[in-house]
Amino acid sequence: MDNGEKRVDGYRFLPPSLAAWIRTFIPQEGFKGAIPWTPMSKPLSRATMAVVTSAGISLKSDPPFDMELEKSEPTRSDLSYRDIPRETTEGEIHVNHLHINTNHIKQDINVILPLARMVELEKQGIIGKLAPTSFSFYGFQWQNTDFLSEAIEPMPRVMKREGVDAALLTPA
Repeated sequence: MDNGEKRVDGYRFLPPSLAAWIRTFIPQEGFKGAIPWTPMSKPLSRATMAVVTSAGISLKSDPPFDMELEKSEPTRSDLSYRDIPRETTEGEIHVNHLHINTNHIKQDINVILPLARMVELEKQGIIGKLAPTSFSFYGFQWQNTDFLSEAIEPMPRVMKREGVDAALLTPA
C-alpha cells in the first residue's frame, strides 16, 4: 500500500472463526479489470435520489421479511424486496434482520434509511429531490444469484420510471 491506497477491513467486527470461514469462499487473486463507474450526468442539486438499504425494512402493511427461512436453512434467505415511500417513518415499519441490532432503526428509521434527512437536503437545495420510492431488502444473501433477478433487477425499473439519477446505498 505504498501508493496511498486505503483498505477497509470488512471482517473487523466478526468473530475470528466466522471471518476465517467466510474468507474460504473469496478468491485470493483480487479484482481484475476496471471498476465500473458512471459519472453523474447533472449536478447533485438537480439530481433525483433514491435510497436503497439491506436492513430488512418493510411497511407494516407489507409482509415482513422471512427470517424463519434462514433459521431453518442458514445459507438461504428471503429473496424479495420492499418499496418504501419517501414519507415513511419508524412508526410505519417492521425491521426483520437476523444479523443486525434493529432497535435503533425502530426508534429512528433515519439511522439506516435517511428519508427525512434526504427531504431536508432537498429543501436546502443540496439534492434535487428524493424520489417517491426507496427500497429495502434482506441483506444476508449467501451465494445466491436468484436474488439478483428477484430483488435487484426490478429496482432500477422503478427508479427509471421515477427519473432517479443516483441511489444512496446504506448497507446494514
